[in-house]
Amino acid sequence: MRGTAVTDAIPVTDAIAVSGLRKAFGPKAVLDGLDLAVPEGTIYALLGPNGAGKTTTVDVLSTLLPADAGEVRIAGHDLRREPDAVRAAIALTGQFSAVDTLLTGAENLRLMADLHHLGREEGRRRAAELLERFDLVDAADRPPVTYSGGMRRRLDLAMGLMARPRVVFLDEPTTGLDPRSRRAMWDVVRDLVADGVTILLTTQYLEEADSLADRIGVLDGGRLVAEGTADELKRLVPGSSVRLRFPDPAGLERAARALGAGTADPATLVLEVPGDGSVAALRALLDRLDDAGVEAADLTVHTPDLDDVFLALTGRPAPGEVPS
Repeated sequence: MRGTAVTDAIPVTDAIAVSGLRKAFGPKAVLDGLDLAVPEGTIYALLGPNGAGKTTTVDVLSTLLPADAGEVRIAGHDLRREPDAVRAAIALTGQFSAVDTLLTGAENLRLMADLHHLGREEGRRRAAELLERFDLVDAADRPPVTYSGGMRRRLDLAMGLMARPRVVFLDEPTTGLDPRSRRAMWDVVRDLVADGVTILLTTQYLEEADSLADRIGVLDGGRLVAEGTADELKRLVPGSSVRLRFPDPAGLERAARALGAGTADPATLVLEVPGDGSVAALRALLDRLDDAGVEAADLTVHTPDLDDVFLALTGRPAPGEVPS
């Protein structure tokens, strides 16, 4: 994408389109020529070690920080020339809920309606819709200080949706939530995308990215070091294998001869055969065993997970369940 005209570098069909984005704090370059494209109505997860630039990316794209260089279009609007139009098209939910604890849940939503100039009747109708959608009707007349962490996160997101944004930035939205609340948030995110909303998600939970994202980008040193679907990223990392267990030593020995590869363990009657994790490779392996008249008692397939990808691409283990 670099080295071409902006009109060629940024497809207009992308809800988020970034070319050559740079941002530094003093002498430290946090974003160093970031290129990014997120099609409309999809979920894009941005992964990276602490300090990789994930939150800075969200802050720049949501107009909270100015970029030092680069071109950005959000929902078709140029970030530098049309910041007000960008703000009107987006919503942002950060790592910590930003609700007013002195107001009730319903009052928080009506406040957002007033800020967006929705009008009294439209604001009340929209607030009622979101309270229902986010399962907050019973808590509508209580202040958020009485809510659970998951309820506050849902209210925070609902407040951002009052003006029907086309693009939503979620910066580690489930940090600190228990597994049940986290999965409830996942359902909310999927429903938003089903309605045509585009989501850019940063997360510390690799399971979250694996479960939600249409595409994943791994950010390190201010640049994308890899990008693709979860399966495509996993195939970048060697280490896939098939573990075959046989009922007797004779079966193990015949299988090892037939396959001509792998590591046999006579003590456990297990043969581990390297592969690329594809269905075609597994089918070819089983066909060779059938041709040799060997039947395995048990078969398991191991493929690298996103933790393996993260470690291979960044040289560091995944940050795990810890806020950045």
